[in-house]
Amino acid sequence: MKVEDFDYYLPEELIAQSPAEKRDESRLLVYHRDTGKIEHRIFKDIVEYLYKGDCLVINDTRVIPARLLGRRADTGGKIEFVLLNQIDDKRWEVLVKPGRRAQIGSVFVFGDGMLEARVLDRTPEGGRIVEFQYEGVFNEILDKVGIVPLPPYIRKQIDDPERYQTVYAKHRGSVAAPTAGLHFTIPLLEKIQASGVNIVRITLHVGPGTFRPVKVDNVEQHRMHEEYYRISEEAAQVINETKERGGRVIAVGTTSTRALESSADDSGRVHPTERGCTDLFIYPGYKFKVVDALITNFHLPKSTLLMLVSAMCSREEILRVYQEAIKERYRFFSFGDAMLIL
Repeated sequence: MKVEDFDYYLPEELIAQSPAEKRDESRLLVYHRDTGKIEHRIFKDIVEYLYKGDCLVINDTRVIPARLLGRRADTGGKIEFVLLNQIDDKRWEVLVKPGRRAQIGSVFVFGDGMLEARVLDRTPEGGRIVEFQYEGVFNEILDKVGIVPLPPYIRKQIDDPERYQTVYAKHRGSVAAPTAGLHFTIPLLEKIQASGVNIVRITLHVGPGTFRPVKVDNVEQHRMHEEYYRISEEAAQVINETKERGGRVIAVGTTSTRALESSADDSGRVHPTERGCTDLFIYPGYKFKVVDALITNFHLPKSTLLMLVSAMCSREEILRVYQEAIKERYRFFSFGDAMLIL
């Protein structure tokens, strides 16, 4: 299977540069796998497609202000860090730009000296292991000196960083938002729950792999970056009981999907996981064990996310649906419109 097979042409003006004025009034394309039918709705209409006894699974990760702009302590040269993985209280794996300035032993300062970092080592992927020095609470300092990293196709920072967080974001740790969840409001979630749908929270911290292009020619040769996830005993129980009763598990986003599928055994039973790591790569041919339906945004050409949604039906069908979305002028990518695959 070739990566090129997942390419499509997208007019640049359809790449959303800012969120919709109201979260739940973005557009919603509904695709029925059994018939191939496509419907065009508004996101808050999604309540009509969720039934009593279903289980809606949301990812409650919170994006951290992981982008740090600073300077090299000895030369004053500018540097940019993006925090990736926390190793312990003071050590992190980071991306650096430009890399030539981040030699082992180099020291960098951020926020007028509120945060200082020394480079300890390189990673096989080209990143760095750094050790931070600071006085006080790291997360409080990070909130003052860091910037929420937006995807590279969004050309400017947004006025309200909370619009790049879901309304249920809780556990800090992501470098990118689980964007399918950006369309929900608290009143909409309450309406869904009142209709008899169980809403379950899980956590998967989105890593930098969500931005990284696939660099191999053959899909099967790609390797995903590991991401941390957690599924509580209570969440696993509700999901498993839903399946046993014949209800549907509807995943909000590709992140929830990967966490659920990673935690399930061959029979489809989800097991609670306190500190799981997943590098699960879902592409056409994959047999879903847990997820029955998916709420997702429209994804980049040749991306692993596009391959995942293609696995729910077929590459040909997803590309047909995407062409319909382009014709109807849907907004694409992180701040764009949504799609419901039933």
